[in-house]
Amino acid sequence: MNLKTKITKLHYTTNPKGLLFVVLKFCSLFYSFGSGFKNFLYDKNIIHSKKVDAYVVSVGNLTTGGVGKTPVVAEIAKYFVDKGDKVAIVSRGYGGKLNNKEVHVISDGINLHYNAEMAGDEPYWLAVNLNMCAVLTCSSRYKACKYAIKNLGITKIILDDGFQHRKLYRDLDIVLIDSEKQFGNNNLLPAGPLREGVGVNTGVNRVSKFVVVSKNVDHKNAEEFAKELETTYQKPVLLCKTEPDYIYNIINGEHLEKGTEITALSAIGQPEQFYKFLEKDFIIKEKITFDDHHQYTVEDIKNIDGTIVTTEKDAVKLARFGNANIYALKLKTSVDVQKLLKN
Repeated sequence: MNLKTKITKLHYTTNPKGLLFVVLKFCSLFYSFGSGFKNFLYDKNIIHSKKVDAYVVSVGNLTTGGVGKTPVVAEIAKYFVDKGDKVAIVSRGYGGKLNNKEVHVISDGINLHYNAEMAGDEPYWLAVNLNMCAVLTCSSRYKACKYAIKNLGITKIILDDGFQHRKLYRDLDIVLIDSEKQFGNNNLLPAGPLREGVGVNTGVNRVSKFVVVSKNVDHKNAEEFAKELETTYQKPVLLCKTEPDYIYNIINGEHLEKGTEITALSAIGQPEQFYKFLEKDFIIKEKITFDDHHQYTVEDIKNIDGTIVTTEKDAVKLARFGNANIYALKLKTSVDVQKLLKN
């Protein structure tokens, strides 16, 4: 078990102990001071968020790892496009090889300009799967938004993973929480998964609406957690149901029959639920897990025999190898977007 895996395990362990946790807890003091001081400056209007001439929706989270933002971002984008808006998704472009100091148009809504390796898996997946929606990356989300408005005529902007990015003003702040992982061990980074505190008088006050993401087939626990959140924070809480739909070949689209023996492959923030989905209908002979945003090479898959099943996020990076034995799990996402976006 490498160090990153050990730390992630501590993040989601109740009452973690040991020397490693003590060291991480000490480091959390510095993180807490830095994060708290930044938020203090914004909260007291010593530093001001910059506004742009478009309606901005931020979709973010309070913890690290894969909460399930990308499908929710996609649903919001589809809703705006269907309403006739000119829509752009703005991302930092984490995991891609592009220089994120500059604005890069991954897609202008019609033409795709970069591959997954350059753009990053999430921006690329969004660009491929969303018609008439622009996707841009830049570490300065403000600069990317200004570019999108001026050059692409954008009227609605979705800020991907933007809750802690306070440099840009947003009209709606949506925060996602995993129904099972929740806040982990309730410690700040690096001792826990929290990017900032979750007490009643903390950054949670900035949240417009919460979305509890239930990556399961039984949503009872998620529904109960959503009610608890609503009571605790006195803010609207919606439920997003993410369930397995089907598995398809990433080259020819052919569906995979249930009961097939497979190798499960992933490089996502929280792969456990992905494996649980597969275990329900398939025989997993091996699970291969890489770090989140891993850049695949041919060497990673050349010795894997038989059928490989991966996530759609990973599939966009694996497709360039042209292997006919790679399949992806298609998920279906259900969330009341109209209610989510209603002021």
